[in-house]
Amino acid sequence: MTVPPETSPLSGQTVCGKEAHGPLRAFLRTETGSAAVLLAATLAALTWANIGPGTYEAVWRTELSVRLGAGGVSLDLREWVNSGLMTLFFFVVGLEARREFDLGELRERRRVTLPLLAGLSGMVVPVAIYLALNAGHESLHGWGAAMSTDTAFALGMLALFGARLPDSLRVFILTISVVDDFLALAVIVVVYSGALALPALLTALGLFAGVVLVRRTLGMRIPALYAVLGVAVWVALLKSGVDPVVTGLAMGLLTYAYPAERGDLERASRLFLRFREQPTPELERSVRRGISSTLSPNERLQQMFHPWTSYAIVPLFALANAGITISGSQLAHAFTSPIALGILLGYVLGKPLGIIGATWITTRVSRGRLHPPVGWGAITAGGTLAGVGFTVSLLIATLAFDGARLAEAKIGILAAVVCSFLLTWLVTWVIGALPRRSRVRALLGTGTSIVDLSDPVDVDRDHVRGPLEAPVTLVEYGDFECSYCGLAEPVVRELLADFGDVRYVWRHLPLTDVHPNAQFAAEAAEAAAHQDGYWEMHDLLMEHQGDLRPKDLLRYAEEIGLDTERFRKDLREGTGVARIAADVESADLSGVSGTPTFFVNGRRHYGAYDIASLSAAVRAARQRAALQGVGRQD
Repeated sequence: MTVPPETSPLSGQTVCGKEAHGPLRAFLRTETGSAAVLLAATLAALTWANIGPGTYEAVWRTELSVRLGAGGVSLDLREWVNSGLMTLFFFVVGLEARREFDLGELRERRRVTLPLLAGLSGMVVPVAIYLALNAGHESLHGWGAAMSTDTAFALGMLALFGARLPDSLRVFILTISVVDDFLALAVIVVVYSGALALPALLTALGLFAGVVLVRRTLGMRIPALYAVLGVAVWVALLKSGVDPVVTGLAMGLLTYAYPAERGDLERASRLFLRFREQPTPELERSVRRGISSTLSPNERLQQMFHPWTSYAIVPLFALANAGITISGSQLAHAFTSPIALGILLGYVLGKPLGIIGATWITTRVSRGRLHPPVGWGAITAGGTLAGVGFTVSLLIATLAFDGARLAEAKIGILAAVVCSFLLTWLVTWVIGALPRRSRVRALLGTGTSIVDLSDPVDVDRDHVRGPLEAPVTLVEYGDFECSYCGLAEPVVRELLADFGDVRYVWRHLPLTDVHPNAQFAAEAAEAAAHQDGYWEMHDLLMEHQGDLRPKDLLRYAEEIGLDTERFRKDLREGTGVARIAADVESADLSGVSGTPTFFVNGRRHYGAYDIASLSAAVRAARQRAALQGVGRQD
């Protein structure tokens, strides 16, 4: 009998249990923790700078050189952090953006337009406010410090607000942040870089063209080659006078993402079986390579670098740059200076006004063809969250200012973080105080969400349990021998008992490479369906997953009162094979590679499939369906 595993090592597909989470939930949980670490590093930098300002500056101005023959790179520790380690941070931002373009909301390219315009407006308005307050002052050239959203802090705050805001808002904020990062890096290159060394710049461009060529010809089969080329591009940009952090974002965006394919997974299973029979070092390496190749380079690199950037690199950046000496007189002076006020008002007022205004105008001009993925309350909260400008803002401030002006800029940046958090809390409190229907509309809106399920449910063809006209449909791709499906079965039954307006659909995905009896069990279920006994057979198969031999299937047919001769004949003739093959094909078209995988109203459910997680997904789908009905009536 198949024994359910204690924990699931599988990522990228639906996993059971409260401690098992999909990519989105894992990413947000990482951002939640990293926001706390980032805040702690910021407070540590402020404490250090005020207790021992001399030692703080002395440590971060320590020179560190790396030499190879006659050439080398010599930077102080702060520059190594700002231009070196932060390249990895922007690399992870690029990876996440590319994943959304390949697999997420943004794979429908028309959905990029609205956050793109909102991101542009969310930079222009803050800069305009800064320029207005600094007109006629020498500080005018520091306008770049007032425009870019901090991705780590913004997503961390979004995770802290948790259930108060919808998950779809994260993609909107992420896209805006990527637009910010692109333009901010362009501003750094054009406005705040030193004198350009043309030969080194041309070398960097040539090396990057080589990266693109290698990606097109060899794919990502030689990761070390990409690492070497990436480091070479970074050094060439540094020598050219251009801030090299742009290397990270560009390399991340080049790293494609794709779902694991069943063919690759089956090949990995065969390699493991060979290793099980003959455990040699050569086969062990083959197994590792085979398993690794089933996941996209994007997912593997995110798994590798995201914790490091979240928990080490970005907090180290804060520790190196956030330290300023603070006194009452200095604070009083800072908040009367055009630099601090320009940055503070640019972020706290300019960001929300720019993002909300551009979103509203675009929606109106397009007559709803381009609409936000969430409600206007969530868009407002997203606008206030985007007012957190820390990492890139500090980076530009250190390039634009020094001395007392740099201290004023840092005070404005830190004050903007605090005010943006408080303003977002106020917005979510107001939304929470609204009547239920108004609150749901403010959070979710009435727009349609992207559909992941390739073949829509057909009540005349699919096996349906529950009201046929229910507003919410839960589709499961499953395998009768899969222990995870067995764990999910009581959860699904409890869900159907709790909700009277949910219909449940089972589609076959027998994983024959690991479950030898799964295909025959699926054929038995289809043979029972020919005698209107599908669900009775389904329930028995799920209750006896370890007993799926032919004699067991015949016994189950007798238990539920089927005509056993007709049942035998249907099994011999394979009457259900075509139906099962159609389900498998629809699974492949929907990007399903493992079981169980759930879809709620056509949208793939990532995350745990415990009763709380599935219930939350069903409630959200029901609320959205109700709002879409109201929107059509309006």
